[in-house]
Amino acid sequence: MESKTKKSEDADSKPVVVLKGPTDIQRLKLEKLMRNPNKEAFIPEKSKEKEPRAPHEFIRNVWGSSAGAGSGDFHVYRGVRRREYARQKFIDEKAEKTAKDQEYQKKIEQNQKAADERTAKKRAKRNKKKQKLKAKKSKPSEETTKKEENDDSEEEEDSDEEDEERSGQASDKRPTEDEERNGQASD
Repeated sequence: MESKTKKSEDADSKPVVVLKGPTDIQRLKLEKLMRNPNKEAFIPEKSKEKEPRAPHEFIRNVWGSSAGAGSGDFHVYRGVRRREYARQKFIDEKAEKTAKDQEYQKKIEQNQKAADERTAKKRAKRNKKKQKLKAKKSKPSEETTKKEENDDSEEEEDSDEEDEERSGQASDKRPTEDEERNGQASD
């Protein structure tokens, strides 16, 4: 008896929900899914297209709904005709879908090609701009290096002349402190 009372108490503890429409049903389903988010939700796979069966190789009923046909032959004829029209409609829709898919793929390829061309054009423009900046930067630095080289060569000539003068005066001078430490005295 105790087990029955526990069940009834559990049932009483849950609130009774009155469904007023499809939105309430959807809300309840979502709440049930969200109670345990770790549990995987079942998502049905997309149904495959049903292909109509192949037409008969020959039809025994050649009369159709013409005069002389039996009372049940018209219904057989109508069923065969309906299936054939459905088969032709399916073939036409499949051909149209294939054509649209090909057109879409072609359009995607054209868009990709156009995007690649634009990207290549912009890349070339950026590279050209970089080259110009490098050329501008290298020109002043080349000029300054040329000036520095000219200055250096003039300084070298001046230093050579000074060295010659010093060498003549070196015998008159006393050795410097560095020379005395190293034991090098110019005599």
